[in-house]
Amino acid sequence: MSRVRSGGTVLAVALLAVALVGCAGRSAGPGVVEDPGPARIVEKWTSCAEAAPQSGELPAPGGDDPAIGRIDPAFTPVTAVLCGREVRPRPGGGREQVATERRAEEIGPLIAALRLPDQQADGEIACTLDMVIPPWLALLDERGRWLRPYLPVNECRKPRPEVLAALDALRLTTVDTRTVGEVESAAAEAAGCEQRWADMVWVETTIGRPRPPAPAVPDAEPLRFCVYQVPASQQGGGKPAGDFAYGGPLPPDRQAAVLGKLAAARPATECATPASRFAVLRPLDGTGGPDRYVELDGCLRFLVVAPTGGSQLGQGDVALAELLGRR
Repeated sequence: MSRVRSGGTVLAVALLAVALVGCAGRSAGPGVVEDPGPARIVEKWTSCAEAAPQSGELPAPGGDDPAIGRIDPAFTPVTAVLCGREVRPRPGGGREQVATERRAEEIGPLIAALRLPDQQADGEIACTLDMVIPPWLALLDERGRWLRPYLPVNECRKPRPEVLAALDALRLTTVDTRTVGEVESAAAEAAGCEQRWADMVWVETTIGRPRPPAPAVPDAEPLRFCVYQVPASQQGGGKPAGDFAYGGPLPPDRQAAVLGKLAAARPATECATPASRFAVLRPLDGTGGPDRYVELDGCLRFLVVAPTGGSQLGQGDVALAELLGRR
């Protein structure tokens, strides 16, 4: 997922593939797009926090919302309101997700674009498989009434380029922001670790088919270790997510001891006890060697995932867990 920011408007672009495929024609394609009726008019605008509390989350609100429709000729928009979310750094370190409410008053080109008809496919065309998700948009009139306008689409059922260009050209003023959650703590940022990570040992042993460990020579590539605490509600689930506890560069003496134990490990024993803590070991620069996952309690297993794919499972022990179980 990438986000393209331009002219104050944020458009989300989900890159699904780079190939071109036929998306219209006799045997495959979107066919004729049914034009919606008029949008439902709401009497009084309050705020993005009340009208669009989930704006900016995926999947974003789309044309299947029954409140979305064409602009009634009797409704005269004077203001556009865009509700969204963005990630910002915090003064003390780390990052947070912030919900925003932005407004634009000069909206003539946008209204003209929103009144355009849908473009219908005529014969065989080529459509890319990227999905453009426009921001959550509302239009207000002088009385404070508002509606969700329908965004006309092109032959590939994506917003018409005139609509995207008009959104991109809006001169937006931020009228409200509110913090909605932590993305990365200051401690995780300082350690060079992600805030949340999945317990891939559990994932691979419940739905995957990891191979037994192969003999390996401990390498000298500097590693970073990140330890995660798995909430009780996540333990034993399909893909348990752990929250960052502590981590940083792995001291050379401890790294040598850890890699030596991994290289000499035996095949994992049968066990079904979820871990409440696990460690992730990755190259210090984030590239190159394999990712290593070690359960710090529970079954005490470890998993080595090669950069080229494939995984190897082995049995650790208390001594291995203790090497990674301290800061």
